[in-house]
Amino acid sequence: MNKSVKGIIGLCAVLAVLGSGYAVLKLTQPEENANENSSSESSIPEQKSVVLIQDENAEDANGVVKTVDIKNATDELHVVQKTPATDDAAATYTFDGYQDVEMKTSVIGTLVNNANGMTSADVIEENCTDFAKFGLDSPEVTVDIEYETGTEYTLLIGNEAPTGNVTYVKLEGGNTVYTVNNSTLANYSKTFMDFVDTTILKNPDEQPIINTLKIEREDMDYDILLEYVEKEDAYRGGTSASHIMVEPVESYLGVERSEKVVTGMFGLSAEGIYSVHCEESDIAEAGLENPFCTVEMDCDDGNDYKLLFSESFTDSEYGKCCYAMIDGGNVIFIVSTENAVWTTVQPVDIISSMFIASYVWDISDLKLSANGKEYSFEISPVDAENTPDSPKAEDFNTTLNGEKFDSERYRKFYSFIISGNAEDLAIDEEIPDSEPLAELEYTDSYDKKKRKFTFYEYSPMTAIIAVDGKSKFFIAKSYVETLIENAEKLNTDEDFAETWK
Repeated sequence: MNKSVKGIIGLCAVLAVLGSGYAVLKLTQPEENANENSSSESSIPEQKSVVLIQDENAEDANGVVKTVDIKNATDELHVVQKTPATDDAAATYTFDGYQDVEMKTSVIGTLVNNANGMTSADVIEENCTDFAKFGLDSPEVTVDIEYETGTEYTLLIGNEAPTGNVTYVKLEGGNTVYTVNNSTLANYSKTFMDFVDTTILKNPDEQPIINTLKIEREDMDYDILLEYVEKEDAYRGGTSASHIMVEPVESYLGVERSEKVVTGMFGLSAEGIYSVHCEESDIAEAGLENPFCTVEMDCDDGNDYKLLFSESFTDSEYGKCCYAMIDGGNVIFIVSTENAVWTTVQPVDIISSMFIASYVWDISDLKLSANGKEYSFEISPVDAENTPDSPKAEDFNTTLNGEKFDSERYRKFYSFIISGNAEDLAIDEEIPDSEPLAELEYTDSYDKKKRKFTFYEYSPMTAIIAVDGKSKFFIAKSYVETLIENAEKLNTDEDFAETWK
């Protein structure tokens, strides 16, 4: 007998022993375990997915839906094509009679797309005779679907199943009850207003320059007018805000503080809808016939917009709101006062606290008068033809009252001047009938404008600033007093005070 045969016989003997051991183990294993496994597997019924709706007259059943008509507890919704299907794009949809209203077309599209090719989660009962137990005897929601080929279906939507996440449905004329996922059916129960686009003014693909923005409001005796300021690359003064306030006073704007007021009309979104295809009676009831607030925006692309706001009110669902509409529009929106910033903004909310904002080396002359003394500076570049982009004190010649003066010391003095922060606007305040505390004049070499700031005592703690003869700002009186003290140090070696509070 050769080695191969002996090996085969030995392997068979081992397998026989192992097999008998395995048989013993199987015979001694508790029977209840086997029963449990069998019971667990058989207790999970196999779910049946069935395509309920498809265009049987179209190739591959991929038809194009022509209309969808929905009746639910609150509305009747009639979906029609807005744009037909093309080789490159699917059809889009809107509601019949509302082609002139901005709608949430993507959400309306779900009323079509969720119906076309709808598949059941399970088959619940065939040859059903008692539809009442499923809420299908007189369903709250019915959906009529018509394809371009003429294929039609009516879907009846009943109660939500006890297991949750699915709802009972059937096709009209059929006697089989199915379940369909709630997420597929949810939008068929929505109200008409749920589908109206809540964006009041859409963001353009490329935002235009806003030339002017004007706010008129019943609770203000003046208008707020903001204007675009075109700045050349060489300009270093002012703030980085693209606009300035020209009414009720001329002032620089704070960038972050003013941004929403200036550009916020684009992309403005509402909390809800008050009226669609609004009539004169709707406009009057919403308080927009004589609006509380009007915002007008003129853009460089030739478009201008006027937005109307009512007085604010408290809504149980949305909180503090107001009604709003585009002048000449056909939809009245409900907007939170938090977003309707124009209805509450005050000029002081958006201005920059800097009342002087010219760059130090853009000043060609500066004069300060106080306590019967006059301090007159002349500033000129060392080389007018080759002034650096980022100039320093050594690039300029400075004189004080006709005598040569240290340009760096002048820079430090000017740094204190522009550190002054206006605390409030002094709109329509009378200029005090008294001698001014101080007067500051300068010429900006960039825009060639001469500006004059006169400081008057307004109260023991406050001074009022008149700009070019008109009252404009309130400032801490201590700032003016410290400014005068610093001026008296100009011809000394003493350090200038940097704070005044």
